[in-house]
Amino acid sequence: SIEVTRVAGVAGVGPAPGACTRRPFRAPHHTIPPAGLVGGGTPLRPGEISLAHRGVLFLDEIAEFSRGSLESLRQPLESGEVTIARAHGALRFPARFQLIAAANPCPCGRGELDPRCTCSAEQVRRYANRISGALADRIDITLAVSQPNAEALAGDQPESSEAVRERVCMARGHQAGRFGEGRTNADCSDDELRRSVALVPEAEAALRLAQERYSLSGRGWARALRVARTTADLDDSATVEERHLLGALSMRGGRADG
Repeated sequence: SIEVTRVAGVAGVGPAPGACTRRPFRAPHHTIPPAGLVGGGTPLRPGEISLAHRGVLFLDEIAEFSRGSLESLRQPLESGEVTIARAHGALRFPARFQLIAAANPCPCGRGELDPRCTCSAEQVRRYANRISGALADRIDITLAVSQPNAEALAGDQPESSEAVRERVCMARGHQAGRFGEGRTNADCSDDELRRSVALVPEAEAALRLAQERYSLSGRGWARALRVARTTADLDDSATVEERHLLGALSMRGGRADG
């Protein structure tokens, strides 16, 4: 897109010649300083979050990133842009990216449920706390992935990437028809979300129960609806069924109050 090409050009990493034709994928190392992640320098240049605009920002070993780097993601994840202010001026760069992160469950990497884990409960707690609650609130889907056993590795092949791509393109088509070309459930306004979510009565009842039981906040409510609407789109469903809503709530990773 023109936006992606312009950001890449300002940073001096754009294709030559021509425009960017693929969504960006950025995977900075965990030693990157905050200025490298959000932008800065002299002259002011966009950082990794802007270079990932309209694409994916992948943070491997997210718990190893500095606290300052991680906290700098909070506002861009909400607004889709970042403002860099320095004594010699200020610039605003687009930063609407999809954040994907991976982390070990504890310092040794095995997890406290594994009998081979050598970490104390305090070490596990400190490791988890490297990601603040405010940042965790902005992560819509949290999944624990265990090491597959021999039976799983030797079993039936999973859904192919081609099949997944077809479903994603279908879901994107539904969202473009709903909000306009290039727009998704993630960047629609709250009013647009309320008009388009189409909850069946059972799903609405489940959401109200979750709010009462877990004190679901306004942000948590809206984010659960966005994930549920997207799940329904992937399911080629015009309405959000109870299973879509319950799936979205379960993927909040135990953060129903977010």
